[in-house]
Amino acid sequence: MTDAERCLWACLRRKQMESVQFYRQRPIGSYVVDFYASAVRLVVEVDGSQHMDATGQAHDERRTAFLASRGIRVLRFDNRQVLAETQAVLEEILRVVRERKSAKSPRTPLFKRG
Repeated sequence: MTDAERCLWACLRRKQMESVQFYRQRPIGSYVVDFYASAVRLVVEVDGSQHMDATGQAHDERRTAFLASRGIRVLRFDNRQVLAETQAVLEEILRVVRERKSAKSPRTPLFKRG
């Protein structure tokens, strides 16, 4: 893991965020994602410099499209963001986790008919 990935993992592991379990280096299809929360179908990617060139960006776009086609949301941050703006990165992840948790909660009727 990079320093940025270690920093973020320390904040995501052990259900520290909204009691949601994150996994690291999780395979999904033919891709391996940095962090994945299956309960809210969220991937968090921490990108290094190899993602900044045209080839890396094209690969990331294909990967994001593949994950989106399976209902998985992808959040991307670069190493600098994670290390220099850790709190802002965590707040964005938390916002999306909460958004996806509330969207997932089914509205069940109080009484069944029939």
